[in-house]
Amino acid sequence: MFGGEARRRAGRFLRRHLPIGLYARSLLIVIIPMVLLQSVVAFVFMERHWQMVTERLSAAVTSDIAALIDLIAREPEGSDHSAISRIASERLNLNISVDPAGELPAPRPKPFFDILDETLSDQISRQIRLPYWIDTVGNSKIVEIRIRLEGGEILRIYARRSQTYASNTHIFLAWMVGASLVLLTIAILFLRGQIRPIVALAEAAERFGKGQKMEDFSPRGAVEIRRAGFAFIKMRERIERQIEQRTAMLSGVSHDLRTILTRFKLQLALAGDHPDLDGLNQDVDDMQAMLEGYLAFARGAAEEDVGQLRLTELLARFEAEADLAGKVLSVAMEGSDAILVRPNAFTRLVTNIVSNALRYARTVRIDARHGAKWLTVTIDDDGPGIPADNRDDVFKPFFRLDEARNLDSSGTGLGLSIARDIARSHGGDVTLADSPLGGLRAVIRVPA
Repeated sequence: MFGGEARRRAGRFLRRHLPIGLYARSLLIVIIPMVLLQSVVAFVFMERHWQMVTERLSAAVTSDIAALIDLIAREPEGSDHSAISRIASERLNLNISVDPAGELPAPRPKPFFDILDETLSDQISRQIRLPYWIDTVGNSKIVEIRIRLEGGEILRIYARRSQTYASNTHIFLAWMVGASLVLLTIAILFLRGQIRPIVALAEAAERFGKGQKMEDFSPRGAVEIRRAGFAFIKMRERIERQIEQRTAMLSGVSHDLRTILTRFKLQLALAGDHPDLDGLNQDVDDMQAMLEGYLAFARGAAEEDVGQLRLTELLARFEAEADLAGKVLSVAMEGSDAILVRPNAFTRLVTNIVSNALRYARTVRIDARHGAKWLTVTIDDDGPGIPADNRDDVFKPFFRLDEARNLDSSGTGLGLSIARDIARSHGGDVTLADSPLGGLRAVIRVPA
């Protein structure tokens, strides 16, 4: 129980703090193992190799000093020890001098982290076992060692730091960090090349979903990404063929039905004006309007290109329409006026919904917000509204309510169905909800 809760919390923490992009996550997959490996290698090197080499160097220098001390002890009293100094300089690379009897300086504070001070002190204590004083602090290349001999004299030894300490550690670290940066640069360039085809495929799919042209897309990258790209192209071609077949079918059906409707109209005209024929005339007109309207929508959705549309001009048209109908319409707009859509299709989308609101409501309010990613147009009215149970059904073609809230201006029953099709062809949607004005709220949301 507690383990499952801990895993869920860890999962939520990672989701909140880890990057969400594939490129950033791929970099983490490369960087994190590299950093962990280098940390382990550096720790092992510092703990094992560096310390071992330093101990061996310090032990060798201490052994040389112990040998010099034995030689000094065997020389006659009062000797200047010049021969021993020459041997130390020429053979052991040590500079020594023997001072008169005296006291050693006070011990210097040891560095917080200095492996040389600790290792050299341990070796002197173990091999020589005489009072000593060492100076390893600072960036000097010389290490000074003072040892008080049994006779009280002070033996000074100056040794190069490199003799007692593994001083080339920074070379290892520099090579390790430098190699890591080179490998990381290569990984970044490689990952960018692998991610770019995926991004291009996503952009092509998004453009196709919005009905935009995408002639410049060609599959690239790894074999799997190319397969996905070719599958997407085939899918797009099948959808385009389906749209073309639907448009051609509607054109043929419209042509055939318009011929029959023309005969109906001719026969009704020859029959003369008769009250019993008024309903039939109206049905014939509705059928013709339905055919023309849906065919125009299908043809426009298949053929129209993306262009620029001015929201202020579109909303001004609705204000004029409301004035003519004696209705109250208020408009509020936020953001850029120009939008990139299929102008005729988008105009019909908004017109279907606004005209429907003006027909069944007294007061209509339009709020348009053009943000960085989305264009949202909210239409509120104080009309009879649509029951919540029927709000999905009204988007079905030819579905009619008692109040006929889903009719467009031609009365075909396709208004909201066409509106949602246009919104979804732009990559957005149309939703219905309760309005603060007491009627219906329609929200059009499409990518900006």
